[in-house]
Amino acid sequence: MSGAEQAVLVFSKQFSRHSYGSNHPLKVERLQLTMDLIRAYGLFDNAEAPWVEAREAEEQDLLLIHSQEYIQILREANDGQAPSQAWKYGLGSGDNPVFSGLYDWSLLVTGATLECVRQIREENKKIAFNITGGLHHAIKDRASGFCYLNDPAIGIAKMVQDGLRVVYLDVDVHHGDGVEAAFYDTDQVLSISLHQHGHTLFPGTGFPEEMGQGPGRGYSVNVPLAPETDDDLYLSVFTEVVPPLVQAYNPDVIVTQLGVDTMSTDPLATLNLSVDGFGRVVEEIKSWDFKWVALGGGGYNIMNVARAWTKAWAIMKGVQLPDNLPESFIDLHQSELGENPTLSGPPHKTHPVIAGRTQALAKSVVEQIKESIFPIIGV
Repeated sequence: MSGAEQAVLVFSKQFSRHSYGSNHPLKVERLQLTMDLIRAYGLFDNAEAPWVEAREAEEQDLLLIHSQEYIQILREANDGQAPSQAWKYGLGSGDNPVFSGLYDWSLLVTGATLECVRQIREENKKIAFNITGGLHHAIKDRASGFCYLNDPAIGIAKMVQDGLRVVYLDVDVHHGDGVEAAFYDTDQVLSISLHQHGHTLFPGTGFPEEMGQGPGRGYSVNVPLAPETDDDLYLSVFTEVVPPLVQAYNPDVIVTQLGVDTMSTDPLATLNLSVDGFGRVVEEIKSWDFKWVALGGGGYNIMNVARAWTKAWAIMKGVQLPDNLPESFIDLHQSELGENPTLSGPPHKTHPVIAGRTQALAKSVVEQIKESIFPIIGV
């Protein structure tokens, strides 16, 4: 089976029917923009069936993570009207608006992730990518951080139920708190999150001391990074911490949350990564050669999202892309691209004084993880 045949996208045009609202940072149109760039680069194998169609999740699967009471509230909110006491469940805030089709959207996002799981388990795919997924903040009975159902946790729980061991790797700029919480007391999931430091960004958690509890002690790994962390430092920390843990744990499946709000021009955070730096992380993950469920996540500069996830998909397929964007895409999106019609996007630099501070924090965090967690995992 070729590399192209081993990788599959799961998607649906139904996603574009939904919106968090015109003033909300999460723009659903970033998904179609990504698919447009993937198409422009010729990265669809089959023009007639370029992706596997996502289907809505079934309620019994939601109950692996969420409470029946919470699911009922989401169902009631589907008409766009906030149910009584919606605030108790995190609904109706600026982050988690109640919009028409909210439950339908959440079921479809989660169903796409479950289809990725099915593709690698039943259809013998090596990699399955749901760019819409990765909504990692929702917890048992509460929406949080733009997330209503925790699709990564639901997908992982489905595999854990069948006795599989899973690595969950989260490179979103925000701590993967909801997924960590779901598996905080088990050693069947090794949860690793690299993110901007919780003292400087939502959700304010994800410190190295948060290691798991009971049988799960040592199986939650948090790598907080200082604002302005750039490609070189990020990749250095990633390489020192993540591959040794993953190889020692030797999972059946790896699930990644590939949020791209780590980019230097993202409006909601202040890490300083580039599309190329993100691509190097994706290349490293692919080199491990595990069964791989890849999910999207954050990303609020929509052109960065399209660039980065297109690059990720090309890497998954083993295709090298030219840096100049296709003319057909430039013609459609000239206004959003400005003076940077390239895959790598605009250049950026780190201030030397800031670099010194970010390096000191990173060194301290890496040492702490090596001392406290490596021995438990057997590195």
